[in-house]
Amino acid sequence: MSPRSATPATPSRARAWRWSPRWCSAACSRASSRSSSGSTRRPPTGCSRCPTPPASSSTSSTIDRVGPAVRESRCRMVELPVGFRRFSRNGFVNYQLNRWYSLGYSRLQDLETAGREIRRVADNKPVFTKLAEAAVREGRWRNAAFAFRAAEFLTDPADPDKSVLYGRFVEAFDRGFADEGFERGLVPYGAGHLPTLRLRAVGHRRGTVVAHGGFDSFMEEFFCFWRVLADRGYDVVAFEGPGQGAAHRVHGLAHDHDWEKPTGAVLDHYGLEDVALLGISFGGYWCVRAAAFDKRITRLIVDPPLYDLVAAAGPVLRRILREMLARPALLNWSIRLRMRAFPVLRHTVRQALFMTNQLDAEPSAAVQWLLGMNERHLSSELVDQDVLLMGGEKDRFQPLKLFHLQRVAMVNAKSLSGRIFSSAEHAENHCQMGNLRLALRVMADWLDGAPGASS
Repeated sequence: MSPRSATPATPSRARAWRWSPRWCSAACSRASSRSSSGSTRRPPTGCSRCPTPPASSSTSSTIDRVGPAVRESRCRMVELPVGFRRFSRNGFVNYQLNRWYSLGYSRLQDLETAGREIRRVADNKPVFTKLAEAAVREGRWRNAAFAFRAAEFLTDPADPDKSVLYGRFVEAFDRGFADEGFERGLVPYGAGHLPTLRLRAVGHRRGTVVAHGGFDSFMEEFFCFWRVLADRGYDVVAFEGPGQGAAHRVHGLAHDHDWEKPTGAVLDHYGLEDVALLGISFGGYWCVRAAAFDKRITRLIVDPPLYDLVAAAGPVLRRILREMLARPALLNWSIRLRMRAFPVLRHTVRQALFMTNQLDAEPSAAVQWLLGMNERHLSSELVDQDVLLMGGEKDRFQPLKLFHLQRVAMVNAKSLSGRIFSSAEHAENHCQMGNLRLALRVMADWLDGAPGASS
């Protein structure tokens, strides 16, 4: 179905976000969370099941803090740790270690060991491979899977071990999660296939969530997301698009920013209508693009928005970028120099070239790929569905400014809700690593109560 024509939004539509808490009454007296030591504590913002209303003078009052969690009797919530820890003095390494910790299937003691032993990025592969092999010997397949994944993550795409570690990750995952009842599938696409992972709703079915990751994730690593959403009554169809996971590594499909194409192929293959689409990390860009052009998507969760990196930069940086793009030799020299000093930049450039099948290209090709994600291509004005934007107040990778730019651009959304997560909630980082328990509760509550949602 073609998108309806864009119409100007009223000022109140573009700017006013609702404050509409739904309190959990009796559940409040029972609500608690557990720290890593096992002791029960109250979260710093009050009841773990209720939103905390902002003060009228606070800027957070413009942000819609969507609904409380349902009672425990309605679902089997995955136990996820709360807190962003200091595993390493290296900020990038520390975030990745917290990523594996927050996803719920890595042992704290193993990550503490990794934090001590990883002195530089090159240490990541041997340290996590050793931890993975130990987990295999002890039959801890879930731990093994995520340790192999962690070992693979920072391994350079040109290293033959990268594909070996990926294969061992998938093998260990399938063994460790065999009792979860998920189904693997393949969706024909171009010259290859898009892999899918499906979980059926537990109990009363409330709808379908189609989901995907972003720049450097696999669909398996977000299994805690799929499990929670299925336990809340949603059929989940997670997929990997071109450039991601097995779609790229097994089927050779290079990335394409026109995300409505792979998303549409998944919807066609499974005969899906009236679905919620969830995009995680860089997927927060691609899911908006898909929703703009495919109206079988009726609800959209953007976690977090990417919108347009250049638009978020200041005028000075934009001018420098224009000048550098006009001098490609200088641009490539500058990028190579910085790649040696900054492992985050090296990972970003190499991953972008890898997922676009351009590993032998100049670094500037990665810049051109990033520039392909922009406000004009995104077509936010064509999004006319119910939308939930999620962001962290201290996101280092997709800063909060992108959240606000995306919010303003959603001029024709049927409804628009947003949630900015704070340090007090331990969810201020990228994709809410530190408190996925809260993030998933917010997603599921919004789906339960979103206008037009199935009941």
